[in-house]
Amino acid sequence: MFKFTPPGAGKISPVAIVMIALGLVLVILLGTSVYIVDQTEEAVVTRFGRYIATKGPGLQFKLPFGIDRNYTVNVKTVQTEQFGFRTLKSGVSSTHANQTSESTMLTGDLNIVEVGWIIQYRVVDPKAWTFNVMERTATIRDVSQSAINMLVGDRAIMDIIGTERSAIEAAGAEFMNETFRGYGLGIDVIVVKLQNIDPPAGVREAFDDVNKANQDMNRLINEGQQAYNAEIPRARGERERIIQEAQGYAVERVNRARGDVARFNSVYDEYRRSPEVTRQRLYYEMIEDVFKDEEGTVVIDRNLDNFLPLRNLGSGSPGNPGAQGGR
Repeated sequence: MFKFTPPGAGKISPVAIVMIALGLVLVILLGTSVYIVDQTEEAVVTRFGRYIATKGPGLQFKLPFGIDRNYTVNVKTVQTEQFGFRTLKSGVSSTHANQTSESTMLTGDLNIVEVGWIIQYRVVDPKAWTFNVMERTATIRDVSQSAINMLVGDRAIMDIIGTERSAIEAAGAEFMNETFRGYGLGIDVIVVKLQNIDPPAGVREAFDDVNKANQDMNRLINEGQQAYNAEIPRARGERERIIQEAQGYAVERVNRARGDVARFNSVYDEYRRSPEVTRQRLYYEMIEDVFKDEEGTVVIDRNLDNFLPLRNLGSGSPGNPGAQGGR
C-alpha cells in the first residue's frame, strides 16, 4: 500500500529557518543584556572581566553575549555567623548543635571554658566583597575565632563569665573591623554577641557553686551597702543637728555674757556716780531675787524700826483676844 506525499512536504523553507534563527538570537540577546537588581542588592558589573560600574536596584542593561557580567551583592540584609553552636531548623522548632572545636578555649588563668557567640555584619563595599577575597566566609570565621580566642586568653575565667563580657564583645567587634578593613573584605561588623559562657561539663558543678557563692557575696555586699546608705545619712543629719544646737548654744552664751558685761559696766558707771544709792538699789534687787518665790514672808529689820506692832483686829470670834481689844 502506497501513501501519497505532496511535493515539498517535510521541508522547512529558508525563510522560516532565518526567522527561527533571528528569534533565537533575539532571545539570547535579551537574556544576556537585561537583568534586574533587587531592592536589597547592588550589582557589580565587569566588562571582559574588568570592573566598570556598580548598579543600584531596578531594571539594568549590559552588553550581551557575556561581554558584560553582573554580580549581585546583598548590601541591606544583616548577615549572621554562629560560632560554638549551630541552629538547626526542624519544621518550626530550632535546636542548637554544639561545636566544641570552636567553643573550647583556654583562659588567661589557664582554665578551660566553652564560649559560644555570633557576629552580625553587612556588606558596605560590593566591589571589594566581590573581588578582593576569594574565601569570604572562611576568612570571616577564621578572623572571628582568632579575635575571641585572643580576648578570652587575656582574661581570667571569672572575669569572662562576669564583668568582662561586654568588654570582650566591644573589643572583638573593633578588632574584627580593623582586620577586615586591612584585608579589603568590604564588610562592617555590627554586633559581636556572646551567647553562652560555660565551664567544661566535668567541672560545671564546681563552677556553679563558685558562681552561687559569688552571687551570695554580691547580695550581702548590696545589703550592707543599703544599710550603710540608710544609716550614714541619718548619722550625718544627727551630727549636723548637734553641731547646730551647740553653735546656737555657744552664740546664746556669748550674747548673754556680753549682755552681763554691758549690764555690769552700766551699773559700775552708776555706782561711781552715786555709790550709796547704787549700793542700796543692788541690795534691794538682791533681796527681791532671793524672796521672789516665797509667799507670806515679811522682811523686818533687827531693831523693828520698820515694823508697827498691831493686834489682830481682823478676827470677830469671842475666843480671839484681838476681838476683845477692839471693843
